[in-house]
Amino acid sequence: MANSQIKVQYNQIFINNSFVNSLSGKTFSTINPANKKIIINVAEGDKEDVDLAVNAAKTAFQPNSEWRTMNASDRGQLIYKLAELLEKNKINLANLESLDNGKPYNNSVLEVEFAVSILRYYAGFADKIHGKTIPSDGPYFTFTKRQPVGVVGIIVPWNYPIIITIHKLAPALTTGCTVVLKPAEQTPLTALYIAALSKEAGFPNGVINVIPGYGPTAGKAIASHPDIHKVTFTGSTEVGKLVMEEAAKSNLKRVSLELGGKSPLVIFDDFDVDEAVKIAHDAVFVNMGQNCCAASRTFVHENIYDTFVKKAAKLASGKKVGDQFDANTQIWPLVSEEQYNKVLSLIESGKKEGAKLETGGSKVGDTGYYVYPTVFSNVTDNMTIAREEIFGPVQQIIKFKTLDEVINRANNTKYGLAAGILTKNMDIAMKYMDNVNAGSVWINSYLVFSAQIPFGGFNQSGFGRELGEDGLNDYLEVKSISIKQ
Repeated sequence: MANSQIKVQYNQIFINNSFVNSLSGKTFSTINPANKKIIINVAEGDKEDVDLAVNAAKTAFQPNSEWRTMNASDRGQLIYKLAELLEKNKINLANLESLDNGKPYNNSVLEVEFAVSILRYYAGFADKIHGKTIPSDGPYFTFTKRQPVGVVGIIVPWNYPIIITIHKLAPALTTGCTVVLKPAEQTPLTALYIAALSKEAGFPNGVINVIPGYGPTAGKAIASHPDIHKVTFTGSTEVGKLVMEEAAKSNLKRVSLELGGKSPLVIFDDFDVDEAVKIAHDAVFVNMGQNCCAASRTFVHENIYDTFVKKAAKLASGKKVGDQFDANTQIWPLVSEEQYNKVLSLIESGKKEGAKLETGGSKVGDTGYYVYPTVFSNVTDNMTIAREEIFGPVQQIIKFKTLDEVINRANNTKYGLAAGILTKNMDIAMKYMDNVNAGSVWINSYLVFSAQIPFGGFNQSGFGRELGEDGLNDYLEVKSISIKQ
């Protein structure tokens, strides 16, 4: 059950299956965003700590190590055991997530359950990764072997800490890689708890290492480390470019990036307005808008625009403010002061640039990092709120007239993470699906996720895919072998 007084068990660095202090002895505070109070001080990892973790991961990846010589089916069993332990410890993990991140406890429970499903899905793949035989020219028997890339650096954001940790950890382990993981400095507690569970599950020393710390220090050390063979990052496009630059300058390590978005949801006038309002509301206000694929550009057909705006504003207003452990909470805090200030600043830009504020538009008191759900109408494509990723509870409702027009406007962005359309006309839906630049397209729905469905972006929303069978590819090398007959 929800418990705001949960005791934090793990706040040190995790290297080689042991919790240790940082070499510098430095710590940083992780904050409860509902009341701005310190939860606990956490060991702050630095470049030297990353070096130790990478050495442990390298040792675990040596050709004759326990991990490299383990049967693939046994590796799958270990991953499945970790899934069982997450499920067994669901309440503790959910309480930690809510305390650290600010999201409601019930939402955190769902996050743990999704993470469990991802681990179970990939556990089944462990002994099903194999190459091909190839009828090559000449007197040769040729086949391919797929093998792990090696040590993987994982950098995780703060909006879905448990899910995205497992997004990356599960395929890395399934393919036989070893990992050095840096959780976001805003939300380090669940990653450290998962590290403890991995030891309980029986993973060998050095396979999983967790270094809490800051992006410019620990994160940069991971991205630039010459003995890390791949780095995977989820976060902003700006930081993603820095990660890619460091990867290129160091050892040309593989990179996969899941970055920002400004996703369009297009609503035609043949779709039920009340249902559309509900889908669009959930699509942008999920997790208080702190969601990379939130439908933050809501394009509504001119024939239903005024009706839609009125209903959308009504749905977003009058919600109950509360902390993350109150089951009736409908408005919860943003994750940090930095995010809080950014969202409020962008809301002010919308007002100044001529958008019509329909509801919200301000902070909620001074106790925590709360912002009222905000709806703007009369938004035009050139406004800052229509172009920049807000990552907060702000809906921009934009009027359109024709399909061709709205496709062009939907694509008029540097991003390309997700898109949606609501229409009963499948010809319209299919044309939109074919032409919109997005890694995920949802028709008559939004935010459809499962362990089996690959997820990732186009353009400056990144590259590479997570989840599904495609999620394994970035952790594997293909080796071609030819034998003269």
